[in-house]
Amino acid sequence: MKTDPIVQDLMDSYGDWMVDNPIKNGKGSCAKMTQELYPYDAMFSPIQVNRTTIKNRIVMAPMGNLQMAEETGRPSPKMLQYFFERAKGGTGLLTTGLIPVSHGIDHSVTELDDLTYFPRIDRTRSVYSGWRDLAQGVHAYGSKIFIQVTAGLGRVGSPTCFVDKHQLPRSASTNPNFYIPELPSLRMSDRKLSRIVKNMGQAAADSKTMGLDGIYLHGHEGYLLEQMTNPAFNRRKFGKYADWQRFGIECVEEIRKRTDPTFPIMYRIDLSLALNETYGDRMNSVSSLKKFKNGRTIADTLNYMEALVKAGVDLFDVDLGCYDNWWLPHPPAGMPAGCFLDISRIAKEHFAKKNIKSNVGIDVPIVAVGKLGYPDLAEQALRNGDCDMIMLGRPLLADANWCNKAYAGRVSDIRPCIGCQEGCVNEFVEGGHIQCTINPRTGFEDEFPSQVPSAKVAKKIAVIGGGPAGMAFSLTALARGHKVDLIEKSVRLGGKIIPGCAPKIKYDFENYLEYLINQIHQKEMDEAFTLYLKKEVDCDWLKKEGYDTVVFSNGSVNIDPPFPGKDKIKTIQAVDALVDPDLLEHAKDIVIVGGGTVGCETAYWLAYEQNRNVTVVEMNDQMMDGVCTANRGHLIHYMEKKQVTLLNCAKVLSFDTGRVNIERITTNVPDPYNTWQPILPKNVPNPLAKKLGTKTKQISLKADVVILAMGGRADDRFYYEAVKHHVADEIHNIGDSFKAARVLEATRAAYRLAMEL
Repeated sequence: MKTDPIVQDLMDSYGDWMVDNPIKNGKGSCAKMTQELYPYDAMFSPIQVNRTTIKNRIVMAPMGNLQMAEETGRPSPKMLQYFFERAKGGTGLLTTGLIPVSHGIDHSVTELDDLTYFPRIDRTRSVYSGWRDLAQGVHAYGSKIFIQVTAGLGRVGSPTCFVDKHQLPRSASTNPNFYIPELPSLRMSDRKLSRIVKNMGQAAADSKTMGLDGIYLHGHEGYLLEQMTNPAFNRRKFGKYADWQRFGIECVEEIRKRTDPTFPIMYRIDLSLALNETYGDRMNSVSSLKKFKNGRTIADTLNYMEALVKAGVDLFDVDLGCYDNWWLPHPPAGMPAGCFLDISRIAKEHFAKKNIKSNVGIDVPIVAVGKLGYPDLAEQALRNGDCDMIMLGRPLLADANWCNKAYAGRVSDIRPCIGCQEGCVNEFVEGGHIQCTINPRTGFEDEFPSQVPSAKVAKKIAVIGGGPAGMAFSLTALARGHKVDLIEKSVRLGGKIIPGCAPKIKYDFENYLEYLINQIHQKEMDEAFTLYLKKEVDCDWLKKEGYDTVVFSNGSVNIDPPFPGKDKIKTIQAVDALVDPDLLEHAKDIVIVGGGTVGCETAYWLAYEQNRNVTVVEMNDQMMDGVCTANRGHLIHYMEKKQVTLLNCAKVLSFDTGRVNIERITTNVPDPYNTWQPILPKNVPNPLAKKLGTKTKQISLKADVVILAMGGRADDRFYYEAVKHHVADEIHNIGDSFKAARVLEATRAAYRLAMEL
């Protein structure tokens, strides 16, 4: 089984990188939003791609515009404003999300009644006006835009084509579907693949005519183009596409043929799937992975990239991984900053060493990806020669003005991405369009203006609770001209973010907390704002102050069930343990009750940073159910490496002295360490799934301490008391005190309410 040593080293490091890491704010570390390298002369210098000049080195990643087009596939006003905002924010090169050119061929890209959640540039001229409007609008701000096209989804396409249309997915060879491995993806014929090649050329010709600045091939992550151009997936023994390089090269040649030598072509590629390095012996034992052992090595990929340049490619962005180790191409909160800079450097040095030039005789730039939204880190990568350009996806969703703020030296005002992937990935997986947990305007630029409008009537507002909802509401209400008193009963702002950013892998969350507090402190000079810390108030006080509006955002209370024998063992809430690790003194064996996000992040922290033996008990059949596949995959994979015991389908019966007694189902229990297959959304049935068994066994677990991570319930008591006593004419309840949920819901509610008052 082939492995690359550098890939193996990186894979091994992505679990414990935060332990005893001496690097501060650099590659492979917990990066901070500093500006020690300002001014960012490298980042804001122009670069030439083919004959096109791009004004700076920042590329907006293809953060999918799924469900943002009209039903015809024409870019909608929502999609246009989404991109215009990033162009206005100073981004040099924008790229769209993937646009399939395989409708009618790849069954997974088209829904019933020929509908699709993708924008389209095929089928009908009626979509063209949207693309022309997009190009012209982006150009108005001095930015360039490439359209990303995909040959199709193949084995990583939604299995609903089977459920709804009774059509099997297609692939390079007969491969298991990613979502339902029992479902085969059948070999696509050479004839149909040749049609896709022709469609690629037509899409490029149409893109150029519409005024778009280049075309971008989606050749990584295990989509159909990579399935054809990686021997892990393409195991064809006959036909012209048995040569695994040929399909990709033909696509590029057809694009060149249908455009001209100066139309830029960009190609997205992973230097390695990193499957062998990720799963090791599991590649021989897991049925859905067995076929994929013969993936491209780094040397194979570099050789293929040379052939692509010869065919006409001008620009590459490079990373690692595919859907089956999804945390690599979608690095979540727990991955280190600059996680793929070693990979981009390999490609850049290879091209330099072999003096590889594009078809117009200039260098082929290499774009680095992977948690680079920290201006000092991005600048240093360019200065070090790790790459030629910096690709930002989620950071530009968190703050569309990232570039303008970095250029002006206002780094502390950049709203930092927290790596949760709840709005940017999970939202459209569940059926919505792209959003952002911490930027409520992302995906709603067509609804909310970039400049907050002044309120018609300035109101005196009390905000009860200084967590994310309370702070976000206060900042927007102040911007609209209201008078705001923010009242927090504890000694510091932050609410549940404070324990949430205690593990070192949550450094992005800590950056966000620092950003919010900094924004609040900037408002303390404003006469319209008063911050109260260590202050508890009641209804009488609120009535006495004469507020026009009172907004409750006072959070939730932890669930603390009365388990039998609870008095026989020490129990601690996870949020308390994270804030005060001394509560765990002398505890070696720890059982965590609750395998959601908090429980698993706490387990990771205990295993890696506190060196404890950890067992997680979860009643549901899956750990971290509902969490983005990349985030849960990263945590679960490396918890297994650290020998954290995960027990799903298990419930606590009772506690005893030094013991936790549980009951666990024993038949057809899903593998809790399965990170090569995602959890399907609840509304997508899996007709091939095995039914959970009913047989159980009782287990007694050793425990010095029990940590409770069972979530919280809305603390709405004060709100209803205030309503009863009519403390103000307007009373609202948002955040966890309305419903214990995520930061996404808290931020969204806070912003919408503040914009309406």
